[in-house]
Amino acid sequence: MAKQNVAEQFVDILARAGVKRLYGVVGDSLNPVVDAIRRNSAIDWIHVRHEETAAFAAGAEAQVTGSLAACAGSCGPGNLHLINGLYDAHRSMAPVLALASHIPSSEIGLGYFQETHPELLFQECSHYNEMISNPEQMPRLLQTAIQHAIGRGGVSVVTMPGDIASKPAPEKSIEHALVTTRPTVRPGDDEIDKLCRMVDEAKRVTLFCGSGTAGAHAEVMEFAEKIKSPVGHALRGKEWIQYDNPYDVGMSGLLGYGAAYEATHECDLLILLGTDFPYNAFLPDDVKIVQVDVRPERLGRRSKLDLAVWGDVRETLRCLTPRVKPKSDRKFLDRMLKKHANALEGVVKAYTRKVEKHVPIHPEYVASVLDEMADEDAVFTVDTGMNNVWAARYLTPNGRRRVIGSFSHGSMANALPQAIGAQFTDLDRQVVAMSGDGGFAMLMGDFLTLVQYDLPVKVVLFNNSSLGMVELEMLVAGLPSYGTTNKNPDFAAIARAAGAYGVRVEKPKQLQGALKDAFKYKGPALVDVVTDPNALSIPPKISADMVTGFALSASKIVLDGGVGRMLQMARSNLRNVPRP
Repeated sequence: MAKQNVAEQFVDILARAGVKRLYGVVGDSLNPVVDAIRRNSAIDWIHVRHEETAAFAAGAEAQVTGSLAACAGSCGPGNLHLINGLYDAHRSMAPVLALASHIPSSEIGLGYFQETHPELLFQECSHYNEMISNPEQMPRLLQTAIQHAIGRGGVSVVTMPGDIASKPAPEKSIEHALVTTRPTVRPGDDEIDKLCRMVDEAKRVTLFCGSGTAGAHAEVMEFAEKIKSPVGHALRGKEWIQYDNPYDVGMSGLLGYGAAYEATHECDLLILLGTDFPYNAFLPDDVKIVQVDVRPERLGRRSKLDLAVWGDVRETLRCLTPRVKPKSDRKFLDRMLKKHANALEGVVKAYTRKVEKHVPIHPEYVASVLDEMADEDAVFTVDTGMNNVWAARYLTPNGRRRVIGSFSHGSMANALPQAIGAQFTDLDRQVVAMSGDGGFAMLMGDFLTLVQYDLPVKVVLFNNSSLGMVELEMLVAGLPSYGTTNKNPDFAAIARAAGAYGVRVEKPKQLQGALKDAFKYKGPALVDVVTDPNALSIPPKISADMVTGFALSASKIVLDGGVGRMLQMARSNLRNVPRP
């Protein structure tokens, strides 16, 4: 029996850690690893057209499954292409192992062809970033990298020269049991005691939730009921906390809607649950604030805290809820629920145009129809920009749907690559990429990956021939839009030429039929919807400087938000509010 080489051992360890796929583009320094995968039935090599796609796909797979995913790039330019997707995965706390293949070990530091220094370049977007310099080092180093990615939630980068990968593996290498799941973190008794006293002493408490509330929906609802608290959320908390929530007051921030802003500013005590909410301008500075987070380095970096609690949200609430005194006064909660419903009603009354007849098609209408027609367990991947707005305001979570985007890193072109990773986890689950024309065109080459693997991803393209969010930023600054126009082709024709299903939609009455046919199609499909470039959106709270910017700019159709099915939920929640 032939002796195992380092590349084969590397692949075996990845398989033991639960990795199912390695996304990447082949290259000479990667050849030993790719060949080892060819001969190993436990892992598939997924050939994408750009390494940035590989990293985004691995990050999305990790977010959907909660397990380790992996990507790879050949030496120099190949692994440099990974970096943007790895930044996104790292900031999303997605456990990803990246293999940065390297030039021959004897040539490192001598200006060799394609030479870079991966151990320096990936430092900022990883928890662990080391180079394998000899075969004996590999097993322990890779295992350490895996446990950093899983244990700390984020990226580990392993750099390996191609010649090292080809060398014989050591006969007595150390392979220890791998950690493949993260433990829960319970706060200390002192912190629980202090938080309990603060809750009991406060008359008006608001909960503001982020992605750290994943798996804690029941605990948040129980706590909110006991203390009669309104519950708002950040964008990354939407999918985990908005559904089945009789205390919902919407979302705060640049994409916000409803009464979340008021609820966070008019309370006595604001409790931030599992959120690293980036917009500190939307947080109050005159109320007591508690933050609960499993990542201690995030505590207090957005606002002054009166109490920092290091712990898992679900475990923290399980300790806290039985100990706090129940509150009977619903006045603050009911007032916020009414404000929320009135805010959404106001949007509907103000927005009187017949969107189902308007040409060019309004993007809100597209998002609303998509929300109604998509499966109850669909995975939506959302491009950065205006698509974030439509996803935040129109996609209806239910505890089974997933919404994935570059919500922390804010990269363009993430939706299509993330859809690839999400779809590979389950070929029978509906995956919808909500792409903007700017983002789609940036990594359009990987639409061919959908065709090559016959992945049934449905790309719904919001095609307004512009970089809409950038235009809004210019609008706010009082600047005329410049450099934001895209001269686009017929994307549906390109999809058909590539061998996929493609349809172009220019009138609202065509939309439902086009989506229905695309969803029925068994392979990859693209619905190219020509949307109104003048349809922009503003947050519910803006500064005087922002208003000045709007006044100075050329006229635009500026919307103060859509509501989709959220108005129905707000009306339903009002039934619990006693009438005077």
